[in-house]
Amino acid sequence: MPDQTATARRLYEAFASRDLEGLRDALADDFVGQVSDGMPLALGGEHTGPEAMIRDVWRKVFESYEMHVDAERFYPSGDDHVVAVGHYRGTVRASGQPIEAAFAHILTIRDGRIAHLRQITDTGSWATPPSRPQTEEGPR
Repeated sequence: MPDQTATARRLYEAFASRDLEGLRDALADDFVGQVSDGMPLALGGEHTGPEAMIRDVWRKVFESYEMHVDAERFYPSGDDHVVAVGHYRGTVRASGQPIEAAFAHILTIRDGRIAHLRQITDTGSWATPPSRPQTEEGPR
């Protein structure tokens, strides 16, 4: 059986280096991500597939925030789960407003890849980026 904690660490290494291919490689083809309701940028909810999670969540976070995902502890749970506990630390790119929010990620690991990620975070600690300016054509 592959080392589940090592599999989980690959995800956070990819976050640290902003490695999109590393993120894709860490996720199972049928990956499902559950993001906490109340997240800024309307990120909350279920995202099915690696591309949906990368495009609709992580890319938007990294475009709007200078953010570090610091997984500080890993807790293996059973044969196929790891709980990663840590902090999001960074700033809103547009304003420089600092952010520090605790998180727990419950990861389901199958065949050496992450099949499911359930995010639990204090969404109130996330500063909301300013809205994009409106043009005559509407929002950009």
